[in-house]
Amino acid sequence: MAELCDFGLIGLAVMGENLALNVESRGYRVAVFNRTTAKVDELMAGRAQGKQFLGCHSLEELVASLKTPRKVMMMVKAGPAVDDLIESLIPLVSPGDILIDGGNTFYADTERRTKSVEEKGLLYCGTGVSGGEEGALLGPSMMPGGSAAAWPHVKDIFQAISAKVGPKNDIPCCEWVGPRGAGHYVKMVHNGIEYGDMQLICEAYFLLTEALGLSNQELYEVFENWYRGDLNSYLIEITRDIFSVKDEESGGYLVDKILDRAGAKGTGKWMSQLALDLGVPSTLVTEAVYARCLSAMKESRVRASKVLKGPSGKYQGDRQKFIDAIRSALYASKICSYAQGFVQMQAAASEHDWPLNFGNCALLWRGGCIIRAVFLDRIKEAFDTDPKLENLLLAPYFQQAVDQAQDAWRHVVATAALLGIPTPAFSAALAYYDGYRRERLPANLLQAQRDYFGAHTFERIDKPGTFHAEWIKLRKQPQA
Repeated sequence: MAELCDFGLIGLAVMGENLALNVESRGYRVAVFNRTTAKVDELMAGRAQGKQFLGCHSLEELVASLKTPRKVMMMVKAGPAVDDLIESLIPLVSPGDILIDGGNTFYADTERRTKSVEEKGLLYCGTGVSGGEEGALLGPSMMPGGSAAAWPHVKDIFQAISAKVGPKNDIPCCEWVGPRGAGHYVKMVHNGIEYGDMQLICEAYFLLTEALGLSNQELYEVFENWYRGDLNSYLIEITRDIFSVKDEESGGYLVDKILDRAGAKGTGKWMSQLALDLGVPSTLVTEAVYARCLSAMKESRVRASKVLKGPSGKYQGDRQKFIDAIRSALYASKICSYAQGFVQMQAAASEHDWPLNFGNCALLWRGGCIIRAVFLDRIKEAFDTDPKLENLLLAPYFQQAVDQAQDAWRHVVATAALLGIPTPAFSAALAYYDGYRRERLPANLLQAQRDYFGAHTFERIDKPGTFHAEWIKLRKQPQA
């Protein structure tokens, strides 16, 4: 009888195939299946040849090949395909077996599926996986959630294949997140923060080129310098590298040949929509989503550019000082972006009764994923010091960092407005900071307006209770 496998994986697109290879490389025997079985044969004849793999041509064969409790990871397109696959697997597996969804699934679907699968005596593990195809192969960031009883069975495998950080490179970027859809929610917030990070970097790039006229070689040097400091991160690193790549066809730089029309897969939009549902101001991801929407209106923008007027000059001040100011604005805005993301996770944890450990969430993102950065160590430290920290902006390190950056930050946002260079994320971050630091905002007038036209009532600052005013009767009558 053939040796049973430790792990099963369904779905051999790039992410699934690379994850399977990663699992096998850690000493586990892996059974794989793909709906198009030619993909199975291709893998077995290629990258899996001579390794501890079993290629399966049916779900029945895959399930029969696994040790119990069976661990079956689904790497298929999020949505109905996952439900269909679960329905096909349920008659084949046994009580206590574990179904794992490693796709970019909407958290509410994972909430529903966890409940449904558990009712059938099985365990469910909705797992966020970040890091792209390279991370999947070499070590991703993993955010598992779902049935708590599943964690002891998948922990060793997940932590073995995940990215590692720390002085000894031995801390896995994988830890149990929480029940039901918590893992996929945290992955969604990761992706939303990624949207914000990318938009902020793009705005810095636009300022450096439009206001200062920097060449790609100069941009490379600026980003190399930033990478060596507080902005050290994967996204800064790859942005630096992008400016060095030449186009094989034209001989110019490839980045300059790319159409300025951005795509999106929807996780940023999910985070923005859910922030509205929770009543939390995640303005950075929202502006980043809208910036992509505006970029998609390419033909309309081309027509508008021939009609609409505005400033288009260059920055006339000290060049290096403005580069340094942009760096400060980028760092301060990044702090606000992460602050918003963690506030949203706190609100979601309260709403859904998820016991999230926010320091651990930061730890999960320190390696393997797209937003990995030295910066995340500071977030981990902040929540380790105060697990109930209300907002990252209130942690001493971040409070001081923003305070030191804000003169430059304000200068950059003001200059961008004067030069007609759009910086929606920089501007939204500064507006959030200024709004959050104000004891009093103009919402008193807003409440007066709502009560005037709709009798929505208001509260008073001098006594408790809810009040309504007869505004029309009380208003000052015009002089005859």
